[in-house]
Amino acid sequence: MNTSNKKVFLFDLDGVIVDTAKYHYLAWQKIASRLNIDFTLKDNELLKGVSRVRSLDIILELGKIKASQENKNKWLVEKNNEYLSYLVNMDKNEILPGVLDVLNFLKEKKQFIVLGSASKNARPILEKTEILHYFDAIVDGNDVTNAKPDPEVFLIGAKKVNVMPENAIVFEDSVAGIQAANIGNMTSIGIGEKKTLHEADYIFENFTQMDFSFLEKLIEEKN
Repeated sequence: MNTSNKKVFLFDLDGVIVDTAKYHYLAWQKIASRLNIDFTLKDNELLKGVSRVRSLDIILELGKIKASQENKNKWLVEKNNEYLSYLVNMDKNEILPGVLDVLNFLKEKKQFIVLGSASKNARPILEKTEILHYFDAIVDGNDVTNAKPDPEVFLIGAKKVNVMPENAIVFEDSVAGIQAANIGNMTSIGIGEKKTLHEADYIFENFTQMDFSFLEKLIEEKN
């Protein structure tokens, strides 16, 4: 198939499509509490865009705790079980404002839509929110070795639909994710605060701030 005139739009999951970040926070907070570590919302910012393994290491560093690999593995399983318990009742109401409008527009324009997330639970979340069918490919925590800001997750996503990185557009809410897109020579679009995501090529508070003429321009741009 000739994909030279098509772009790929790569979406992070947590904080971009759905607000599962709050569930990660609650789950990590429970683990931290069991270890007598004070874990605040401010501390949680350090975990944005990083893997589960690295997240645990950061929390242990906050509590100045050294642990065996056996204990770490046990806590990682416990954290995931806590997190999954919050997802049981997830539905399409969890989709963040404006996301469906953007997905529908990109589908109408016959553009590639790919998920690029560190989450190992990405597929069940997309199923529960009834948007799995929008995605041409999914790259999640099961497919990658290197965490963002390494661009691996996005490079694999672009490759899966046979599109060059310079024709890829990434939607991200984390600094590490924006850096990954930039390192990968992709267009980076921050979803969130300008102060935090200032390294992005474009920044929007959320998808409702993004009009279709902007997306049209991204599709038409020659790279």
